[in-house]
Amino acid sequence: MTNTLLTHTTVLLNEAVSELLEASAGVQGSYVDATFGRGGHSRLILSKLASQGRLQAFDKDLEAIAEAERIMDERFSIRHEGFSHLGDLRPGSVDGVLMDLGISSPQIDSPERGFSFRFDGPLDMRMDTTRGESVAEWLATATVDQITEVIRDYGEERFAVQIAKALVARRQERGPISTTSDLAQLVADTVKTREPGQNPATRTFQAFRIFINAELEELEQALEASIHVLAPGGRLVVISFHSLEDRIVKQFMAKHSKEVVDRRVPFAEPVKMRLKTCGRIRPSADEVKANPRSRSAIMRMAERTEVPA
Repeated sequence: MTNTLLTHTTVLLNEAVSELLEASAGVQGSYVDATFGRGGHSRLILSKLASQGRLQAFDKDLEAIAEAERIMDERFSIRHEGFSHLGDLRPGSVDGVLMDLGISSPQIDSPERGFSFRFDGPLDMRMDTTRGESVAEWLATATVDQITEVIRDYGEERFAVQIAKALVARRQERGPISTTSDLAQLVADTVKTREPGQNPATRTFQAFRIFINAELEELEQALEASIHVLAPGGRLVVISFHSLEDRIVKQFMAKHSKEVVDRRVPFAEPVKMRLKTCGRIRPSADEVKANPRSRSAIMRMAERTEVPA
């Protein structure tokens, strides 16, 4: 029986796939779903690909891998790796890369994953539970300065210092925080003001999740790799859900969509542009009404130019 709490509505589904398949190779091309999740984008891509088309997906989450293995299609394959491994693919071998960033609804709504302050569960937050340390393990030894930096930089939380001090004080008095409910309560007790309608722990939970999974670093690596694996005329489509991600994507596309002149070498040929930006799309009012989690989404598109990497 399907648990309705653990279903996932793919954001900008039709728009993302339509933009991806605008690549010069069209439905006959080779594509990458760099963040498989629960497979909404992948299934729609496969439904449109010609018989010679190919789709390769990446994901760190074991539950996502299990879902991908249900797809019985010889044109499809899945890799249990983060999308920073895009660089493992052959240069110029891909006609389109789709990145749907952030976290899926099943991950948020699974208490045992520890992503949400709405459910009591272990304070884990790892996308790949087979590797690395959990948030609880990190908090058991992190200093006030380290915790402050993470909450400030990845959560853009103005009360970062106070929260960090409270976490360390709690650890010294009663032992480290180990559950989501304990963390949410500690933050609520520490943060006295917050934007209307926002849980006081929202920014702290976001910060710890981004940090423990090195999400921004992996995004930067994946974007750089996409330049090399995309064939001329190939499409890069990226959906982000918060300003930190979108800023990285926007700056990356802007950087590579113009010629760069090295002023230290005035007679050298300028570095040619490698991408042509293709605009951005936000969810429609109807989509936001049907799926409130889509309200912050921004999709940016770019096309690989004819200049070789």
